[in-house]
Amino acid sequence: MACSHVPPQPDRRSFIAKAASIVIGGIVAVVPALAGLLVLFDPLRRKSETTGAVFVGSLNALPENSPPRKFEIVATRVDAWNRTPNVPVGSVYLQRTGPNEVRALNTVCPHAGCAVGYRGGQDIFFCPCHNSSFSRDGKILDPKSPSPRALDELPVEIRHGTEIWVKFRNFRKGVPDKIPV
Repeated sequence: MACSHVPPQPDRRSFIAKAASIVIGGIVAVVPALAGLLVLFDPLRRKSETTGAVFVGSLNALPENSPPRKFEIVATRVDAWNRTPNVPVGSVYLQRTGPNEVRALNTVCPHAGCAVGYRGGQDIFFCPCHNSSFSRDGKILDPKSPSPRALDELPVEIRHGTEIWVKFRNFRKGVPDKIPV
């Protein structure tokens, strides 16, 4: 008589128990990892803090119709994980154009990002990187200038009668439109 050897069949209950333990173990491992990643990348999901207007100086520091004066912009810099208070973020030229009116021009050339200087003897702004000149109100003086636009004018607010507040922004270089960066 031949003896047939039939291998034992796996127990269904042990299969379901093993499968359930693998699924539950995976969930137990993945949930804390996802929570940790959400906490780590949370600053990237938040909108950056907008500083709005920054106090620059007093109207008393700008006599009416005087040449433009350069002022440093000091603000709180915020990135995804860091907040650094009172750091220089740029500069502006301020010019008082009326009793309570001030014009603010960014000191960065819209062509290549070079620092623009003011030449008082000629009453012009001058970019040494491409020898381009701008009028006192920031307009391009030379039609052959490589600068795609005039100097960037920034919004100014006069608060409490004498405080000058500027909404400081930098803009993309080399393009004709003022695109904030």
